[in-house]
Amino acid sequence: MSPNPVVTAILDRELIVQSAELHFDSRAEQIMSMPALRPRRWTIDQVELLIDQRQGMSPRYELVDGELLVTPAPSERHQRIVLRLALLIQRFVSREGIGEIRLGPSLLPLTSGERFEPDLHVVPAVDGRLRPDLHSLLVCEVLSPRSSRHDRITKRRAFQRNAIPEYWIIDGDAEAFEIWHPNDERAALVDDRIVWQPSGLTVAFELDVKQFFADIASDSPLPAV
Repeated sequence: MSPNPVVTAILDRELIVQSAELHFDSRAEQIMSMPALRPRRWTIDQVELLIDQRQGMSPRYELVDGELLVTPAPSERHQRIVLRLALLIQRFVSREGIGEIRLGPSLLPLTSGERFEPDLHVVPAVDGRLRPDLHSLLVCEVLSPRSSRHDRITKRRAFQRNAIPEYWIIDGDAEAFEIWHPNDERAALVDDRIVWQPSGLTVAFELDVKQFFADIASDSPLPAV
């Protein structure tokens, strides 16, 4: 098996991968495990080294249970979904003074030691000051062709272990949102209207799901918020 052309191109002498293989399809987003034989398990420091030497904002590197997850640059539709959702949520959290949006790749700190860079998460604010050391109020991932297992299982379990209050998985093909809470055994599948009311608020964020995807599908610029 030949050396991985992606990783070996950016690792320095502190990190050597002798046997690994990734298959990239430039036509679609992908997420995959890195079957590195040396080292057998990735560490936070090694992943941080990859990120420091990354050119631009992609690929995205994430770490869970010693496994390196690599995601190439997102598609145009993926980006439109993330951008539209970020603009809508930011207007709400800013108005209520409860936090601020972070877009991937932006580090989501977890107490259990995993390292994730979700598509979108909400950093909480306390007494008017941002508190990135606290649990994010909301984490969102948009499904990609090969990311569904990790988004729905690997990441979801990690977010539940870390008591992330709400995790949204956006399925662009089904035009629906899968919503998870820390103790849920099954996701709530929503394709009509989302109501998100963070703890302590008397008002809620509401999203017309059908209209949201209609805006994304249009070939016109995204509408103002």
